[in-house]
Amino acid sequence: MIGIMKLVRPDILSLQPYQHAAWEPSFERMHANEMPWRASDDSSTAGLNRYPEPQPDELIEHLAHLYGVAPANFLAGRGSDEGIDLLVRAFCRAGVDSVLICPPTFGMYKVSARIQGAGVVEVPLLKQRDFALDASAVLAACDKDPNIKLVFLCSPNNPTGNSLDRRDIEALCQKLANRAVVVLDEAYIEFSGAESFAGQLARYENLVVLRTLSKAYALAGARCGAVLAHADIIDVLARVITPYALPTHTVESVLKLTNDAHAAEARQRIETILKERERLTTQLSRLPSITNVWRSDSNFLLAECVDADQVLDAANAAGLIIRDPRANPALARCVRISVGTPEQNERLLKGIAALPGRAAGDAA
Repeated sequence: MIGIMKLVRPDILSLQPYQHAAWEPSFERMHANEMPWRASDDSSTAGLNRYPEPQPDELIEHLAHLYGVAPANFLAGRGSDEGIDLLVRAFCRAGVDSVLICPPTFGMYKVSARIQGAGVVEVPLLKQRDFALDASAVLAACDKDPNIKLVFLCSPNNPTGNSLDRRDIEALCQKLANRAVVVLDEAYIEFSGAESFAGQLARYENLVVLRTLSKAYALAGARCGAVLAHADIIDVLARVITPYALPTHTVESVLKLTNDAHAAEARQRIETILKERERLTTQLSRLPSITNVWRSDSNFLLAECVDADQVLDAANAAGLIIRDPRANPALARCVRISVGTPEQNERLLKGIAALPGRAAGDAA
């Protein structure tokens, strides 16, 4: 057993997982209490009257290759959200263990922890350093609380858009070996030009990487994400995941829409997003109602406003919705803007351009 497995909940390690119906495609099925006939308009290949394969071999091999890992290091689920939930349930005892997060960051880390009854330790990103990771403070928090089992990092980070320093991530993986699992959420990495940390799994057994098809591959509605980790961790999570997590339509859509042709299409669209991201950054920065636009390595921008309510209203008046992240105190006057089509971006810029700037004498 690898050292990091000592952090898994003992009751999960001893859990007898649900035994799903045996999967043997060459036999006719009379063992899973399914309807033997398809619905009349069922156009799926496998048939929606049949339960899907729990972790379909074809899908796992295909996506593992896409992300550059072995199938044994890969678990597919319903978006990154399911991976987050599985990790918290597998590693955190209710009322005992905790997760560490670095706000402002993706909200599901805290939500999943709270649902599980786990504690949440917060080490904020350094806003004065463009939301850099405070690695020394993360390590100090883990030194203080040995029951921190999961350290969630998001790079590029949502909602700030910046990539975390790779040296900081590697240092945490090294210094938290056998003490905590470092979970790196790479939902937006395709927009950063950076290399995935998936190639470091063999080096750091306490590293878990989350990936998703929701962003770069335009498959948010398919709900398919992945956990990349040491094979022993994948085995533990497979004990916890629901028996038939991936619907048939999801499996078939993902196999079809992540082939070589669609991968090329994704790359072309990413190039357009990057050009539009640069254009939005430049032009928003010139507008009197915008006081700062942070550098982004993602497909969205975080912008600070003179009056965020006015900017949100201007977007609505242009028929657009942008995100209000002001529940986090560090983002008190901010909005988050997804990079859209050139036409959508132009419409947004024109709407915000009509807003007034800071009045003379107003505080910064």
